[in-house]
Amino acid sequence: MLRLPGPGITLLLWIFSRISSFNAALPASQKCDEPLATPLPHTSFSSSSMFAGSYAPGYAKLNRRGGSGGWSPLDSDHYQWLQVDLGSRKQVTAIATQGRYSSSDWLTRYRLLYSDTGRNWKPYHQDGNIWAFAGNSNTESVVRHDLQHAIVARYLRIIPLDWNGEGRIGLRIEIYGCPYWADVINFDGQGVISYRFKNKKMKTLKDVIALKFKTSESEGVIFHGEGQQGDYITLELKNAKLVLQLNLGSNQYGSIFGHTSVTSGSLLDDHHWHAVVIERYGRNINLTLDRHMQHFRTNGEFDHLDLDYELSFGGMPFSGKPSSSSRKNFKGCMESINYNGNNITDLARRKKLDTSNVGNLSFSCVESHTVPVFFNATSYLQLPGRGNYDILSVNFQFRTWNPNGLLLYSPLADGMVEVGLNEGKVSVHINVTQNKNTPIKISSGSGLNDGQWHDVRLLAKENSAMLTIDRDEASAVRTNTPIQIKTGDKYYFGGYFLRGSSSSSSPTQRSFQGCMQLIHVDDQLTDLHAVEQGKVGSFENVSIDMCAIIDRCMPNHCEHGGRCTQTWDSFRCTCDGTGYTGATCHTSIYEQSCEAYKHLGRTSDTYWIDPDGSGPLGPFKVYCNMTEDKVWTTVSHDLQSQKSVSGSSQDKRTVLQLSYSASMEQTSAITSSAENCEQQVSYSCRMSRLLNTPDGVPYSWWVGKGNEKHFYWGGSSPGIQKCACGIERNCTDPKYYCNCDADQKQWREDAGVLVYKDHLPVSQLVVGDTNRPGSEAKLTVGPLRCQGDRNYWNAASFNTPSSYLHFSTFQGETSADISFYFKTSAPYGVFLENLGNTDFIRLELKSLTAVTFSFDVGNGPVELTVRSPTPLNDDQWHRVSAERNVKQAILQLDQLYKEVRQAPPQGHTRLELYSQLYVGAAGGQKGFLGCIRSLKMNGVTLDLEERAMVTPGVKPGCSGHCTSYGIYCRNGGKCVEKYNGYACDCSGTAYDGPFCTKDVGGFFEAGTMIKYNFLPEATVAAAATAKDVKSVPQIRPTEVNLTSEDLAFSFSTTNTPSILVYISSRTQDYLAVVLRNNGTLQIRYNLGGLKEPFKIDVDHRNMANGQPHSVNISRDEKAIQLQLDHYPPVSYNLPDSSETQFNLIKTLFLGKVFETGQIDPVLIEKYNTPGFVGCLSRVQFNNIAPLKAALRSRVASPVTVQGKLVESNCGASPLTIPPMSAATDPWHLDSASADFPFNEERVIPDGVNRNSAIIGGVIAVVIFTILCTLVFLIRYMFRHKGTYHTNEAKGAESADNADAAIIGNDPNFTETIDESKKEWFI
Repeated sequence: MLRLPGPGITLLLWIFSRISSFNAALPASQKCDEPLATPLPHTSFSSSSMFAGSYAPGYAKLNRRGGSGGWSPLDSDHYQWLQVDLGSRKQVTAIATQGRYSSSDWLTRYRLLYSDTGRNWKPYHQDGNIWAFAGNSNTESVVRHDLQHAIVARYLRIIPLDWNGEGRIGLRIEIYGCPYWADVINFDGQGVISYRFKNKKMKTLKDVIALKFKTSESEGVIFHGEGQQGDYITLELKNAKLVLQLNLGSNQYGSIFGHTSVTSGSLLDDHHWHAVVIERYGRNINLTLDRHMQHFRTNGEFDHLDLDYELSFGGMPFSGKPSSSSRKNFKGCMESINYNGNNITDLARRKKLDTSNVGNLSFSCVESHTVPVFFNATSYLQLPGRGNYDILSVNFQFRTWNPNGLLLYSPLADGMVEVGLNEGKVSVHINVTQNKNTPIKISSGSGLNDGQWHDVRLLAKENSAMLTIDRDEASAVRTNTPIQIKTGDKYYFGGYFLRGSSSSSSPTQRSFQGCMQLIHVDDQLTDLHAVEQGKVGSFENVSIDMCAIIDRCMPNHCEHGGRCTQTWDSFRCTCDGTGYTGATCHTSIYEQSCEAYKHLGRTSDTYWIDPDGSGPLGPFKVYCNMTEDKVWTTVSHDLQSQKSVSGSSQDKRTVLQLSYSASMEQTSAITSSAENCEQQVSYSCRMSRLLNTPDGVPYSWWVGKGNEKHFYWGGSSPGIQKCACGIERNCTDPKYYCNCDADQKQWREDAGVLVYKDHLPVSQLVVGDTNRPGSEAKLTVGPLRCQGDRNYWNAASFNTPSSYLHFSTFQGETSADISFYFKTSAPYGVFLENLGNTDFIRLELKSLTAVTFSFDVGNGPVELTVRSPTPLNDDQWHRVSAERNVKQAILQLDQLYKEVRQAPPQGHTRLELYSQLYVGAAGGQKGFLGCIRSLKMNGVTLDLEERAMVTPGVKPGCSGHCTSYGIYCRNGGKCVEKYNGYACDCSGTAYDGPFCTKDVGGFFEAGTMIKYNFLPEATVAAAATAKDVKSVPQIRPTEVNLTSEDLAFSFSTTNTPSILVYISSRTQDYLAVVLRNNGTLQIRYNLGGLKEPFKIDVDHRNMANGQPHSVNISRDEKAIQLQLDHYPPVSYNLPDSSETQFNLIKTLFLGKVFETGQIDPVLIEKYNTPGFVGCLSRVQFNNIAPLKAALRSRVASPVTVQGKLVESNCGASPLTIPPMSAATDPWHLDSASADFPFNEERVIPDGVNRNSAIIGGVIAVVIFTILCTLVFLIRYMFRHKGTYHTNEAKGAESADNADAAIIGNDPNFTETIDESKKEWFI
């Protein structure tokens, strides 16, 4: 549907009022449906032939039985025709046919041609094709066809295409219509007609200019008007296309450029009538050419068209500008010229206009003498020539869309000449075999398959050949190759199907699709009418005196800027770079919102989105923030932060324009579908008033969507002229409602968030109080942030088979797309249906595994079926998308299973529907039971929830999203149902984020320790009574004995040795993971039954290399499985004498151990001092996440932290190391029985070389001394002295300490903490 802005609606209303006033002058009973053929005499009927006198064409009148009951030709073949002369031009609206009375003779299919003169025939077009009408099925029934668009003609010709196989061609007809009359003016290209204005100057806000024209020329000015102020309007032909150029005004500085140029139509030099209507209201223009309307707005800012003196028809006035002298005048005919209600043709006929500039003015149309001939893929035209002559001269014009084809072939007395079209170039191949000379090959031109007429001249004679294209002698191609030409006596144009005696005498191409005219052989113009009558030459399957070329790219079916290319039979759309795909570039390749990307499992990033899918809005980039449960869409702009403004006053305000990364229409699409939006604004001031509260006229304001001014500031609401401090009653001066309105010399700030989304985004800031001495303001506007997508979750639940929702008729005439999600437990049901008289469209769950898309546009029902390998009634969401256009139909299920059906090359293309659109049911069929959501039709989301609220049997919304989307909750996260979607509960995991995929880690300094107590049940119950239970990770109740456990964590460090994880018990049992002096890992198990703890020494590379490494340990009874990083897991077994029960687990330590009771002395002596220094992340023991509990918990919890712990992402994920060769990879396993590579005996007792240890110790002492000195100096310089000023970071009030506040507010403070940043925490 055409979408117009507000002024466009005004234009349509004004046009409608004019049309209504014109129609009011016509009698109410007038209808263009009179029988036109029946009253005609027999002499008005003619035909190609007749079987006998009683079968004459004059008997071919509907329901008449005279003669033999109708017309029949002598031969029943495709060269026959029946012609009717209506006596004068008539408007024809319908045609009816009947077979020959009491016979087996009738047509089953035919074409209709029409003409003003009985020459230069034009086939009737419909739906972009030369239309074939369906005929009769018996001899007596009448089949009538109302024409989709009326035609005006004097002569009609019926061409039989198919007929009853058991009889002959037989026909009776009736033509319906009414009289037509119009004043006609013939222009010979020498002069113009001038319509002089009464007041010399004409200033108009609205104009209507209408006319019809026909011409054989591709260039020419149809009308022109101009004014001394630079305004002008010109309608002209360029390359047989209509070009409207308009300028409502520009200024001399160039800041306003009003020139606008629009092109419409093509092939307008066919010497047939074309109707043009130009309707203007201000800057809104409707340009209609042959029923195809284009709507556009002119450039610039002016609304009136200022013309001086006159409007010229037929060319530029002689008083025109010198630059216009290169434009050709119009040569052809015009009729019904109307300018703002003035009948120009009538005024010219009555000599009321200045016609002094017109050469030979006549009021009858001079017809063209050119006779075209039309070729299809099976055609040829054979013409005689002068044989055995030493000069070959051929000249003709052609037009086509095909890049290749045979234009001319002529057998020589000894050889052959071929002229063809190869990739848009004309190529000539001359081969003379007698002397065995090198064949002559020349080519010229480029892009000649553009549908325009092109002139070809070939002249070959002794020792030379010359090819000239479009009469451009300067670029003619010549060759001086020695050659002796002896011409043959036959020239084949457009095809050659006789097989030559040898391959060298046969053409490389066989056929041509297109038109030719002005064919000259031996410098003589061929009389094609004599050819048609069989007097000269011969032909096969050609149409003489007709060029049936069609521009399949006009109107352009390629949407969204897709580039249209065509051949004679079809067109193709190139969608590269448009953001759309499909046969007509209809379907967007991007998702509709950030919400949709989230549910594809994507993470925070910049994405292209297309909120209206196949609608007119193009795709654009936004930032999708998915780090929270809610998804935020961010649209940025170009206004710098803290933009300084000075020198503005109430008389001369400063306007700051914000340019966003998306257009205002695109941002409006985001805000309208979002659940809520916000935009931060800040006004920092020094002697600069903002809103002038409480009662003054605002000095400054902001402009939002729709260019509306708003006099409230961030933190306030529409209609309340206050700032945030005025709402919260904490302004610097309580007499004012904004801090800046106090007009103080100190810097103040009014900041807050604008949240009324119908006013967002901020497009302008207008500042009006910074012109006084010392007055200054600084403004900051944050990006537009919107949360949620109501369209994506807009759903309805259908609870009974008879329940349905109804909407207005679906408008998808030539291009339609439908997409939605559904979930059901029922085996079948109709999703939606819309009906017309015979046309319809339906989407249906046909069976447990099949979805069908069926429709009828007039060519018979079509059904596409897509089958799923698994049942679709699994109560999970499935996505269906269907598209139908003039090229093909597509049905897709779950973006995996797809069927494509090509449209027939000939036939109806418009889907005409009249009933309401029914969602959830169809007449007489089982309704759908289940949920449908996010139903989009041609880019528009239907509001199912709103309609469901007032419809019995249908409920808004739908539950059960986790059945489909729960897979996106990773790492043990639990899916939680929400009304409009779902969320991942990560409280029982060591991860965070919307999908439980974000690592939770912390940086440990020397001495930092986390202690997690496995509490008794009483303590757990007490913790459960706290307010924020959700923030506490799951707590394992009471003391337990474990026979299996899972431990997983990630770490990075450069310090050794250290204890990574230690789990103690109330007995001597424990589990420890330590990092030895040489950086290798050791796992120690002591479960009793052994004299020494069971140790797994991973004799791998140094893991204290500063890179993140992951560790996963699982035990079940005596079986232990260990996996490090990306390497395969390796299995171990506890000794047979070992016990399997981990008794009475007590405490989990991270980084260091500080425990009472029995503890392995080796751990304390070798690994516990100074403690782990580095990063630990995603620590999880069974269902416990101790590190996350330490960093996230805000209530009483069983975790305590000793020392400084700072949250960090620790590098986010383990380093992915490329695979090593088997020879160098210590983890390479040669066989399935290979053991994990460890060998305790080979490890150096101290873990490092003694000399290295001494050097490292000396360096450590030096560094420690330097650090202590720095600490002492810093404390001395910044010691407290009485009262003091501070510039603490915002948020310090709620932060645990000043450091945390700094970290939380400094954008440059990197999450990943390395060793160099320790100074922050001394």
